[in-house]
Amino acid sequence: MAKSSPKTERLQKPLPLFDRINELICGVDEAGRGPLAGPVFAAAVILDPARPIAGLRDSKKLTAARRDSLAQEIRAHSLSWAVAQCSEAEIDSLNILRASMLAMRRAIDGLHRRPTLALIDGNCCPVIDLRCDAIIQGDDRVAEISAASILAKTARDAALLELHALYPEYAFDQHKGYPTALHLARLRLHGVSPVHRRTYAPVRNLISELAAFAKRPAA
Repeated sequence: MAKSSPKTERLQKPLPLFDRINELICGVDEAGRGPLAGPVFAAAVILDPARPIAGLRDSKKLTAARRDSLAQEIRAHSLSWAVAQCSEAEIDSLNILRASMLAMRRAIDGLHRRPTLALIDGNCCPVIDLRCDAIIQGDDRVAEISAASILAKTARDAALLELHALYPEYAFDQHKGYPTALHLARLRLHGVSPVHRRTYAPVRNLISELAAFAKRPAA
């Protein structure tokens, strides 16, 4: 398979199963594309075939307690794992797709063992010097991607609890930055925080409204 272009991401079809024999596979997934605040996270995991982990699946289909339990097993039993992120500023500068791809690349680069093949959740691969294969719904079909999904999700949830401690008025502990009615109400009440993504429509629109209001002549 040809390597990715150094300048562009690409869509890929899954490799035939027999092409994965004897590969050192890492699964890669991200968490946090949709929220209005906080970084986007990605994880890369190389599972140990000698130490299988039961119950791996899409992190969104697991309870928080089950995710936390599996995350501990993944960190303890994997051959290698890494978690990385892209900040709110990077998201605003690059756009969320490119920031997600960059976080994935950082996670892969953070592995202490070099895989021969990266399996990516979705339909787009990051630009990396490594063969990669994008798999739609891979987080529920491929154990390595499921494991990465769990690590990315639990890492991001923990980060949002830290943001809640810094900015309790936004209730990040409840909505984790997603555009819920509660979050939108707190955003309008308290304004835009340093960790909000300014290019996302609800945040961008509020900034524009406040700027327009500030320019209105005094009554």
